[in-house]
Amino acid sequence: MTGSKIRVLDLFAGAGGLTAGFHAASDRFRTVSAVEMDPSAAASFETTFGEGIVFTGSIQDWLSADRVPDGVDVVVGGPPCQGFSTLGKQDVEDKRNSLWEQYARTLTLVRPKYFVVENVAAFAKSTQFQQFVDATRSGGSLQDYAFEHDILNAADFGAPQARKRALLIGHHRDLAFPGFPTATHSATGVEGREKHVTVSQRFAHVPKAPDRDEVFEERRLELDGRVFPGAFAPRDLHWSRNYEEISLNRFANIPKGGNRFDLPAELQAPCWRRHISGSGDVMGRLRGDRPSVTIRTEFFKPEKGRYLHPTEDRAITHYEAALLQGFPCTHRFVGSKSAIARQIGNAVPIPLGRAVAAQIERAI
Repeated sequence: MTGSKIRVLDLFAGAGGLTAGFHAASDRFRTVSAVEMDPSAAASFETTFGEGIVFTGSIQDWLSADRVPDGVDVVVGGPPCQGFSTLGKQDVEDKRNSLWEQYARTLTLVRPKYFVVENVAAFAKSTQFQQFVDATRSGGSLQDYAFEHDILNAADFGAPQARKRALLIGHHRDLAFPGFPTATHSATGVEGREKHVTVSQRFAHVPKAPDRDEVFEERRLELDGRVFPGAFAPRDLHWSRNYEEISLNRFANIPKGGNRFDLPAELQAPCWRRHISGSGDVMGRLRGDRPSVTIRTEFFKPEKGRYLHPTEDRAITHYEAALLQGFPCTHRFVGSKSAIARQIGNAVPIPLGRAVAAQIERAI
């Protein structure tokens, strides 16, 4: 089978971060089908990876429509995690928590050689994870499969971002477990590893001032009778924001590596004055000499975390967030600014996906 194409199905595909990682690992990987409910994310995926391969809708509707492809070698995907994420309020009854069941049903229909599930680190401690384990036992719906799981940090595989994800790599019981990738980077660069890629290294050639505002207004794309802003290359996403004067004053008073605790009393919000402990990431500057914090969906709001530029008095731009996620210049994004931010923040860092894909390619 050396040199032959490896057919991939991407579930809960988003803008295609995991598929981008697989394609970066080898040109043998070919994504033949994808499922994504959000129209903007689906448009980004299709514009990047090929016309006609994305089903825009829920996985339940996709299964009902009998669109399951034949001859799939690998199934990948990350069911939505909000119900058991450690961020915000956890809800064990959240309907999104049961989407793993549709993922499992797809596996029984497609019968791939391997599958990959990625999620927040907390997934490994969830009821859904245990149900997945139970499904692979004798008599379970996935009894022909086995899997192992681990928590991997994207920074250890070359991403300029410290983002921990739960990775499940499954295999048909007739095949050997392909193994987890070995870390290639570390904070100190010891044991033959390279040093972590830093924010400053990744931003080295990025203009200090956003310079692509006009591009957003000029580009429009029509897909399936809908008109979206786009399509935009990552470089096109270097957009500015209009800040209130108090925000600009706050930014100017936060030193390198600092946060809201560095602000004088007159620039602190009332709620900050009442809470003198807690997260040090709120209104924080990214540290240029290390990987970034996890890039989430509202990275453009400094009040949501450590998302101020290391040296400039502004939040990081969509372009800079895409760079920290590892998106290549060939990727395309479609949608409103907030929709594209969600696509970037929800993606699997491309270097992490690439490392996992390389393990599977070697096994095949």
